Parts: sequence; structure tokens; C-alpha cells
Amino acid sequence: MILEMKGISKAFYGVKALQDVAFDLRKGEVHALVGENGAGKSTLMKILAGIHAPDEGEIVLGGKPVAIGSPHQSQKLGISIIHQELNLIPHMSVAENLFLGREQTIAGLFSNKKGMVSQTKHLLDQFGLKLNPNELIARLSIGERQIVEIAKALSMDAEILIMDEPTAVLEEREANQLFELIRRFKRQGVSIVYISHRLHELKGICDRITILRDGRHVTTTELDGLSEREIANLMVGRELKEMYPVHSGEIGEELLKVEGLTRSPHFEDVDFHVRRGEIVGFAGLIGAGRTELMRTLFGDWKAERGSVYWKGETVRIRNPEEAVKLGLGFATEDRKGTGLVMEMNLTRNMTLANPAKISRWNLIRSRHESRVVMEKIQEMNIKASSPAAPIKNLSGGNQQKVVIAKWLVSETELFIMDEPTRGIDVGARSEIYNLIVRFAAEGKAVIVVSSELPELLGLCDRIYVMHRGRLKGELSGEEANEQNIMAMATGL
Repeated sequence: MILEMKGISKAFYGVKALQDVAFDLRKGEVHALVGENGAGKSTLMKILAGIHAPDEGEIVLGGKPVAIGSPHQSQKLGISIIHQELNLIPHMSVAENLFLGREQTIAGLFSNKKGMVSQTKHLLDQFGLKLNPNELIARLSIGERQIVEIAKALSMDAEILIMDEPTAVLEEREANQLFELIRRFKRQGVSIVYISHRLHELKGICDRITILRDGRHVTTTELDGLSEREIANLMVGRELKEMYPVHSGEIGEELLKVEGLTRSPHFEDVDFHVRRGEIVGFAGLIGAGRTELMRTLFGDWKAERGSVYWKGETVRIRNPEEAVKLGLGFATEDRKGTGLVMEMNLTRNMTLANPAKISRWNLIRSRHESRVVMEKIQEMNIKASSPAAPIKNLSGGNQQKVVIAKWLVSETELFIMDEPTRGIDVGARSEIYNLIVRFAAEGKAVIVVSSELPELLGLCDRIYVMHRGRLKGELSGEEANEQNIMAMATGL
């Protein structure tokens, strides 16, 4: 064994995140680490990466007990982590982010920018992504930023590589390129801990699997002996029903209509409509313009031209506040960056979108606010120590439920959900899918932007497909299948 973690326990604010957890890693293996959000996966790996100190337990590396007191010490021991949350500096370039804290110099005096740019280009070429090493991180998409995060970790020549949801923001082509890199590292003797909620990925790249539930170790076994369904059941501790609920609600009147909406170079001449009781999907590769279209519709960006009709009347949505007043809600793809205010608690995040709903004469009615928040916590099955809990202490799945709940508080009629289950475990996914179907059954409407084709096909009544900023077509019924979506998404 290259790594053994024995009896690891960790608590935050009196809440047990890990309790007597064991984990080990062999040289040159890919070991899957899975569990629901809040199961303790990321906490366990952050202990290995020196971000958190364990309350109890022992770490043995290469046969010797070690105390890992900081991320820098972890890196010196040959451990590198690719975080689920992106840790990049937006106003710095790709190359500067890759070498942050370990900048190359000439004669120890002058910055070797040329050398860093050259090495960055080599790393990105290995991944098959043609990014400019001098490009600012702020100008990259979420998927492109994830690639930079991966390249940053790979540049440290680690013996143990921890990948926390590395494909959550990647398209299928990019994910397959990553899998090829993983196989190459494995042949070179690199050991990889692979954390993912995408259970279908595991069989192709992982050797063993460890399952955590509620901060405890459930099992460690060879992956070949388990089906996806068995893994999911062990994760949640119960038999999961069908992942996608039946959507049989009545389709009503047209709620939203868009004609010729344009914001160059992101999208051009986009026409679509959404009716009450309908779940409408948007598919496309990274850079197709889906997120940019939704941001413009919500008033976050200004359109160059085009018309928007709400309940049959022409409207101009100049900012998100106007969108909210009309009845639109936007659960963004980056819940930590734009969906939540991480410095605030659960209650403030849930009521932030439309404070007028819990106020009178511009004063917050505390009792009313508390009652509304408690109702949504129970309705959404949000797991938190209290309504005053810091939002940053919630698991990813529970944070995503808060993002959705704030639009329920705001009495939203049209939900725009951009990658609603990114980084969410199978149990929380099932709950969010049921919520989406419930919203439609209640006569609301939902737009789902997703990179996961099974999700779109399992949920949506109709699917629009975008390619390079243009709407390539609309699919429904038997025509809506993976082959047709991918053909349109790639411009065929």
C-alpha cells in the first residue's frame, strides 16, 4: 500500500463529518471514492491534502506515519488535489495560475514568463485543449477553467492524485480525453483517488471502490463485483426507485416566447418558447451559448436585438430585478460563485432573491421569515444544523437545494436551471428531479440547461440544441435521442 488512512474522525461545529473512517490506496491504481453529498468524501481527501487536520486517526504514507499540517507539506509528500471548487485567480493568466507560488525564474532574479508559457502550452496540448496560456481565467468558461485546474495539479508531478468531481463540467469528448490521461498516469505508477457522482464513469477507469455514508465507512471492494444500482443503494442505504419521475402534467398556455434574440459573439437569432406545465431542455457543447442565452434572458446581460414576450406581452428585461418581478428565477451553473453568497447563512441566502416577500415597509418580518425558511427546509429536505448555519458548511447537494428554494420563496413561475445536478449525488439528484417535475405539474415552467444527455432525455418534453451560438433544432418524442442531439450539437 502506498497510502493508509486509519480511524479518521473529524467534526465541524459539533457535527460529525467523519467517524472512524478507513481508506487505503495501492501504487498505480485508480480507487473510486463515492457517497452522497455530506458523506464525508471531500473532507477525507482535504485531510489528506493538509487542508483540514483530523481530530482522530493516523495517516501512513509509504509505510511511514506522517502528520500533514498544510497543503504545502502535502504537495512536498507527492500529493496533489483537484478540487471540486475551482481555486483559480480570475485576473491572472492560465500560465500564471499554473505556476502560482512556484514561479520559474532566470538566475533566481527575473521571472521566466516565456518558460512558464511554454510549459503550460505543453500541458494543455497533452489534454487536447487549445487554450492560450496568456488568456485570463476570467474570460474562460467553467469547463475551460476545470481543465486549467486539472493541468495545474498534473504539473506538480504527484505520486498521489486526488480528483474531486473532475468531469462535472466537462463534455463527453473532454471527459474521454481525461480518462485517457488517467490510464496513462496509471501505467506510469501514479495512484489516483477518483471522486465522482457519475457512477457510469467508474467501471471504465477504476479498480476498487470505497463507499461512505453519513461520515462512516460502508465498504471497500473490487469494482467489478458491483453494479451501478448496487453502488447507488449502498450510498443511500435504501433501494432507489426510478431516477426520472413520470411527467404527465397538462401543458398549458405559452408563458415565454423569444424571437431573434442576439448577443454577438455568444448567440445569434435564437427563437424558442416555453409553455406552462412544460420542462424544456437546452443541449449543446461547451461554448455553444446556452448559459449566455439564459443570462441575457434573465437580464444579467444586455441583448443587442430580439424580442421577449411574457404571457403574450412584449417585455424588456434590463436587469435581474426586473426578471424576478415578472416571475423568472435563475439557478446558475456556478452555485458558489453566483448562486449563493458564501459569507451568509442559510436563511439569508434563501430570502435574498426577493426580500419583499418577507418584508413590510422595507423591514424584514423576522417571524414570517423564520416560518417561510423552515417550511422550505422541510419541503426541500435540506440537511443543516439550523437555519442560521453558514451556507459554506452545507454539502453541495444541500447548497443546491437552497439555490432552488430561494426561487420558491420568490414565487417563481419560470425556473431556469443551468446544470441543476452538477456535483450532486444520486440521492439528491432524484430529489431535484422530483422537484422539477412537481413544479411543472403545478403549472409552472422549467428550462433545464444540461451537459448530461440522459438527464435531458429523462426529464424534458422538448429539447432545443445549440451549436456555436445558433439554435440547430428542436427535438421531442422518438426524435429526441442521444444520436440526434450529438449530431446537432456538433454541427452535423
